[in-house]
Amino acid sequence: MSDILLDPTEKVDRGQKVFAPRLDTLDGTTIGLLDINKAKGVHFLDRIEEMLRTRYGVKEVLRRKKVSPGRLASEQLHAELREKCDAVIEALSD
Repeated sequence: MSDILLDPTEKVDRGQKVFAPRLDTLDGTTIGLLDINKAKGVHFLDRIEEMLRTRYGVKEVLRRKKVSPGRLASEQLHAELREKCDAVIEALSD
C-alpha cells in the first residue's frame, strides 16, 4: 500500500504589487498615523510621532484609529487620509 500525500495549502496568485512612490523628504509634510486599535498601539504611535516631528521636520501628524484590529478602516477614513496626508503609516502593537 502506498501513502498519498495531499497539500492542504492553496496557491494564491496575488499579482504584482505596486508601491506608492517615496517622498523626497519628510520635512514640511503631513503624515497620517493610522492606529489599528491593538493594545498599546497608542504608545508606539506616540513615539513614532515624536520622532517624525523632532528628527524629520514633519509639519503635521494626523492621527486616526480603526474601530477594531479585525475590521477594515472605512472608505471615509481612507479618503480623509488620502486627501490630507502626504504619506500614511498604518501601525500596530501588542
